[in-house]
Amino acid sequence: MNAPPSVSPRARILHAVVGLLCGSLLLLSPFPAKAVLFYFTGDTNYNTTAPATRSLTNSGWQYQGAWVGFSGTVISSNCFITAKHVGGSVGESFVFQGVEYPTVAAYEDDQSDLRILRVAGQFPTNAPLYTRRNERGRSLVVIGRDTERGPEVRVKNRLKGWQWGPWTSVQRWGQNKVSSLVDGGAGLGELLSASFNWGAGRNEAHLSGGDSGGAVFIKDGKAFKLAGINYSVDGPYNTTNTGSGFYAAIFNQRGLYRQTTDGTWILPVRTPVAGAFYATRISSHTNWINTILSTP
Repeated sequence: MNAPPSVSPRARILHAVVGLLCGSLLLLSPFPAKAVLFYFTGDTNYNTTAPATRSLTNSGWQYQGAWVGFSGTVISSNCFITAKHVGGSVGESFVFQGVEYPTVAAYEDDQSDLRILRVAGQFPTNAPLYTRRNERGRSLVVIGRDTERGPEVRVKNRLKGWQWGPWTSVQRWGQNKVSSLVDGGAGLGELLSASFNWGAGRNEAHLSGGDSGGAVFIKDGKAFKLAGINYSVDGPYNTTNTGSGFYAAIFNQRGLYRQTTDGTWILPVRTPVAGAFYATRISSHTNWINTILSTP
């Protein structure tokens, strides 16, 4: 099986992730989330600046920084949060609004994929946390770093989605909706799941190579708040039951093979089920986060 595209010699990309159990549905081998891809367009310049529409003003773009080729979100005057599996060492710099902030300490949650890093200096702003437990069905804005949309994936000449293209590390945003909550089990905790749906709108987005550590924001009253940190995606896929397969943003998995955690290719559910991405649920870990933020 081919590894996901590497974005940095320091990046720690997981090549296999434990299956996630949601009711009776086993999600097979989700892989680390990479970059924002769209159903509507393959334009690499699409949504590469902060949203301009009034309804999406201050929807999270202003809290994003760059961490070892991936993303992090500022959550206090001197801390940012990211995905544990992207790696990076204390002493390396987090770049926020064009300024480099050396990291001085790191804290990892043993109940999830979350990691908080403290920096030297003071950030000029920080994201509020989404603490409500009502995420299911809510619209979201997701931000990450980019691969291009690659070749079409077709089964019997029916379009199913697009493979991941070359990695660009360009920050982009998209929209989606929390379709369900998933129990990732020990060490992962609760995840927000968002399906990549056909015809859901111009900004309907999935994730691909470089998005891990990026953020999911949900509007709470008048303010957008940090609700999730990008963790993984469904896949890999294949058009046969042999070979290495490929990574892709798929809006209709029907007819495609998916890989189990033991490397076996099996057919998915024989209905037009959309692929999904997963983000660690912030509201499940606010006690841990607040404990770290209150540490001198």
